[in-house]
Amino acid sequence: MFDQKKFKALLVMKGKTMQDIASLLNINQATLYRKINGSSDFFRKEIQAICEYLEIENPNDIFFA
Repeated sequence: MFDQKKFKALLVMKGKTMQDIASLLNINQATLYRKINGSSDFFRKEIQAICEYLEIENPNDIFFA
């Protein structure tokens, strides 16, 4: 289960926005929100890209909480 609070807190700490993440993944913000809310799943390559971009060492805390 995706941990929305940790993800959003990490975005604030890193000074990034949801639009930054959507652009990184080459998707629109509505699609990103569906993924965050659990209506759609993140692909492995998307998780890897986000982890590299936000310097997340342990994706389990956010993506598989």
